[in-house]
Amino acid sequence: MADRVRKVTYCYTVVPNRAGQGARMLAALKAEGVDLLAYSGFPVKGGKSQLDFVAEDGAALRRVARREGWKLSKNKKGFLIQGDDKPGAVYRHIQRLADEKINVTAADAVSAGKGRYGMILWVKPKDYGRAARVLRAK
Repeated sequence: MADRVRKVTYCYTVVPNRAGQGARMLAALKAEGVDLLAYSGFPVKGGKSQLDFVAEDGAALRRVARREGWKLSKNKKGFLIQGDDKPGAVYRHIQRLADEKINVTAADAVSAGKGRYGMILWVKPKDYGRAARVLRAK
């Protein structure tokens, strides 16, 4: 089966880098039935962590954030790639972008089990349209 490349929007928040911050936020999203396509958390400067949320329904995510008092970034753009897990699965997409001189700002990929994988990747806003064409994103 061919890989599926989707255009996605995401937003992030910055929280204290302490145990339980992500769990608290994820619990609120779960309670409201917000379906996450991807979630990423990593440390940033000053004892803080950035939490990225890629939701199937961005409006639902924002409603929960508003109610909970979370400060979310403006919407950002990225790509979600899903497909069959085999040697070179991630390479193909990264190489296509490299061939077109499009720099990948960040990427995370993981085996999803049962022969599947997923990857989320970001490029600079100025390269987004060109990257979408190169990746044949829907």
